Formats: sequence, structure tokens, C-alpha cells
Amino acid sequence: MSRPVHAKKEVEQALRHAESQGWRIVVGGGHCWGKMYCPFNDADCRCGERCITSVWSTPKNPGNFARQLKRVVDHCTGSSETDTAAKGGEEQ
Repeated sequence: MSRPVHAKKEVEQALRHAESQGWRIVVGGGHCWGKMYCPFNDADCRCGERCITSVWSTPKNPGNFARQLKRVVDHCTGSSETDTAAKGGEEQ
């Protein structure tokens, strides 16, 4: 079963970007629309805690919120280490 579509198109695009990078989207559970969970369990990521980001149902500015979600996904330390390992070396 697929997840429900987010009402704000910009946020939905950001969620699809996250899913394409392996992030898991869980809808419901608390005061937010859902949560994004990082696929990497890296000790350096977010001070040793797994990356979890709340997804709000009615953000004040959907465009800015969508960019923020994409930034979380794109700057996750687990994904950057994986990209570096795939390239065959360390970043300098």
C-alpha cells in the first residue's frame, strides 16, 4: 500500500525526492502529517541519533519547507559517506 499524497505539491515533490534517496516516509503519529526516516544508521549523523524529520501538513510557506526537507536529505552525513565510498576515496 502506498502512502497518502501530501496536499502541498512542493512538499510532495520533496517527499518523492526523499523516497528516491531511500528515505522512509511514515504518515500519522502525533502533531505532524508524518515523518521522514533516514535509511542510514550512522553514529556521526545527527549526534548519533538516526535522522528523523517531521513533515508538517500545513507549513507556513510550502516552497521554503519543501527546500528545507530536500536540504535535510541532500546533506545527510550517511548519504554523503556512501557517495564518497562509491567514488572510491575520501573527500578533501
